[in-house]
This record gives sequence, structure tokens and C-alpha cells, in this order.
Amino acid sequence: MATTIEQLQIEKLVLEAPSSSSLVAFESFDLPPSNQRILGQPHPKNTVIPLALRPTNADAKPTLEAVVDTIKSLQEKDGILTKKLARHGTLLFRGLPIHNAEDFSKFAHAFGYKPHEIIGIVVDRPLLAPNVAPANEAPKEVLIYNHNESPQVPHAPEYIFFYGHRAPSKGGESPISSSLELFNRAQQEIPEFIAELAEKGILSKVTYRLEQQYKGGSTLRQAFGKDIQDGDDEETKRRKIEAQIARYGRGKHTTWEWTDDGLVLTHRLPVIRTQPGTNLPTLFTGLAAYWKRTQFDTEARKNVTHQLFGDGTPIPDKYLEHLAKITDEIRVLHRWQQGDVLVYDNTIAQHGREPWEGDQLDRVVMASLFDGESVPGAYGYGDWAQVVQAHES
Repeated sequence: MATTIEQLQIEKLVLEAPSSSSLVAFESFDLPPSNQRILGQPHPKNTVIPLALRPTNADAKPTLEAVVDTIKSLQEKDGILTKKLARHGTLLFRGLPIHNAEDFSKFAHAFGYKPHEIIGIVVDRPLLAPNVAPANEAPKEVLIYNHNESPQVPHAPEYIFFYGHRAPSKGGESPISSSLELFNRAQQEIPEFIAELAEKGILSKVTYRLEQQYKGGSTLRQAFGKDIQDGDDEETKRRKIEAQIARYGRGKHTTWEWTDDGLVLTHRLPVIRTQPGTNLPTLFTGLAAYWKRTQFDTEARKNVTHQLFGDGTPIPDKYLEHLAKITDEIRVLHRWQQGDVLVYDNTIAQHGREPWEGDQLDRVVMASLFDGESVPGAYGYGDWAQVVQAHES
């Protein structure tokens, strides 16, 4: 069972599955201040991000089977790990017997979530194991700033798992920050921007091309062409691609334009959404990351996604820069150790990737995406403000 004791004003936990000698108990532990902090409003007092967990008896070296059975038991009992994610936003698991993509897949699936199908993928993610792919294969020099996963399309996962298979000696950290805290700060500091986002939402214009636009990026066929067969004529290919786009279920709020070398897809989307269970508003967005791209990225990466207010007017840079300023103040950087697993509640926590020194393959992080029981709720009254899971194909 879960017990708590107060020490240094930080919650201490021991998580134990129902009595069984074959199961594993987890305990919380502290990380360096650069890697862990106490969250601000609206989080409950003394809530840390990430909540770091490890086996209570590390010397015993639990088996993967025991760890998987423990996770299943904890989730079946009262969904305690899902509840901890809803409070802390991110969990770190350290000291687990996870050594490859197959091990990671078994651990992630033990939480009981439904695997997420990515529709409209913008990065290349070849399958390594069931529902496991590289996190991002962009060159090591590329900064991937804090963002929620898939904010540029209507169909996003609720949970993200990352496994650190190989860690560089310098750099390559994964940022962690709270979308709830970001909204709270932005509402206080730039309320006029929040009001405009609530009223208008955004227009997200995503370009997909027949060929890869930049190293690590996807092609149009990877994004929407899963039903395309070799030998299909151009009309058939377009029809199959449009059928995949229709799965978003956005009606008039998703439009597209075919070009000579691909298509441009435009979504009207809510940036402000609400957390299931609390109805707290959260900034589900990549706007700060978008601003960072316009400052530092190559032209190829810059041109993939464009973000405007929902009425088509530009978003002033001063607001995007301010979001980045807040993010810098509230985020921590996770310093990877080999075998670490980070689990994000994607509705309320943002992630990213810092550049690193050394070779490209000095950092290998894998990802696994899952859907939750419900999607974020609407904030406001527009019929564009509520997202849904995509229709089954």
C-alpha cells in the first residue's frame, strides 16, 4: 500500500503491491536541484517534478517479470501510478532491469494504457519493438525545446514513456516542466495573451512533402499513407491520404491544400485545455518551441510548422518569447543515467531535448506513446475547443 512521511517538506513514498514475495516495492528519492524542483501553483503544496522512484532493495536486483507484475498490480489496485502522474506530471524510474527496446516495451505496456497511433507524424520513428520507436533522430546539435507531444495536430497521446538506452557524457538532458504551472504564470503575467488564445485558439499549418524535408523528419507517406500500396495511381494515393486526415474528426476545422510536392494541412486547435479530473486549465502547446525554432533552426525545420492565432493573424513574438522565459524559470533538466525511464502525463507536462557533445549515437532514447481513458477537456465555448481521439481506421 502507499504510505507517506514528511521529511524536508518533500513527499516521501513507498509503493507496495499487495503482499507477495515475488513483487517489488518502490521508494521515492531526491535528485539534484537542477533535475528536480517543487512545483508552483496550482499544484498541491510540496509537489515535486519529477517524482523519482526506485526499488527499495536495489541490491536484490529485481527481475523484469517482477517489476512488470508489480506495475500491473499497482495499477489494477487503484491506478496509483496514473494518480501520481496526474499530480506530479512526470515520474522517473531508476534502477530497473531494462536493457533494450523489448524490455522497455514490456514495462510501458504494464501500465495498462492503450497504444497511441500517430496520425500525421512529422518525425521519422521506425518501430524497434511493440509500440517503441526512437524518441527523435534529429542531429545532436538541434535543440528541441519544451513542448507537449503532438500539439500541432488534433490527435495527441495522453502518456509518453522515454527510456534512456545510452547517455552522453555531456549534454543531451530531457527538460521537464508543468503545463499547469505555465498556464498559471502566463495568466498572471500576460493575461491579454491568454484571453486571446481562449477566444481564438490557433491555426497550425503543417507542411508534408513527398520527400524528407530535413534529417530525422517524416515523409507524406509516413504521415498519412499507411494504406497506400505500391502501384496505386496518384488519385488513389490522394484519396487514401485524405481518408486518413478525415480520421481526425475535425470537420471544417481541418483543411488542406495539395501542392506539387505534398500538401499543407491547417488545423484550428485549442492551446488551452483542461486536465481530466480537476478541470484545471493547462497550456497544451509547442508555441515556445515554435518561437525557438524561428530563432535558431535551419530554414528546412522552420518551414514545417507555422502557428497563427485562430483568426489567421500573427502571434506577436513578445508573447512567445515570454512563454519561453517562464518555461526557462520553471523547468528542470533530467540528466540521464543508462536504464532510466521517464513517464510524462502529456496533458500537464512538457518535454524536450538538449543538444549534446560527442557522437550522434552517444545518446539513444526510445519512446512509447499511449492514449488515456479520456482526452483533455475544452476551455471556452468554441466548437473547435474540444479535441477527441481519432476515429478508428
